[in-house]
Amino acid sequence: MQKVFIVEDDDNIREMVLYALSQAGFEAAGFTSGEAFFARLLKEAPSLVLLDIMLPGEDGISILKKLKQAEKTKRFPVIMLTAKGAEFDRIKGLDLGADDYITKPFSVMEAISRVKAVLRRCEGSESDADKPGEVTVGSVTLHSDRRAVFAGDNEIALTYKEFELLYYLMHNKGIVSTRDTLLNQVWGFDYAGETRTVDMHIKSLRKKMGTAGEIIKTVRNVGYKIEG
Repeated sequence: MQKVFIVEDDDNIREMVLYALSQAGFEAAGFTSGEAFFARLLKEAPSLVLLDIMLPGEDGISILKKLKQAEKTKRFPVIMLTAKGAEFDRIKGLDLGADDYITKPFSVMEAISRVKAVLRRCEGSESDADKPGEVTVGSVTLHSDRRAVFAGDNEIALTYKEFELLYYLMHNKGIVSTRDTLLNQVWGFDYAGETRTVDMHIKSLRKKMGTAGEIIKTVRNVGYKIEG
């Protein structure tokens, strides 16, 4: 059974999500602080972490940073829970390696859908045998077998979703992909999120890629494409 940990200090939200997760067939555990969360990690590992940004004591961004810096926990999929309008926190979370985010207030069905989509994508990444091993556009080279991206000789550290998004765009070079298409192809057909999610990930991708990010073109009022 897949195990989901939720770090959330709001009792109502935490208990509501825990109940929904258990009803959806997950084993779930909740924590009100980073201290309690890390204490549990010493005993067992989750399949995915739902992590609130605004926490008493150590905040979610700091907790995420610790997770991604430690060898034993850096591959844990993480979905951030963020306040409405907190764009800076969302970008920072994506930069540090979060796989997705959910904006409060949210429905429990949305949360379950996001959890399933991220887990499904992570399971799918275990084998890339059906994907071409390498693709290059301009100075950017993507190796699907190693899940590595280089701009010239410099490796670019991407989150799981950023890699999948860049992979899809590079393998559809010259083709305009709408935001809805990207949500379907990268996040999954049952994804309940908003198209703003795509924009946030594109913004993060461009920032990490520097000048090499110029291959990602915005097609106004439509979506994005890769040119190079």
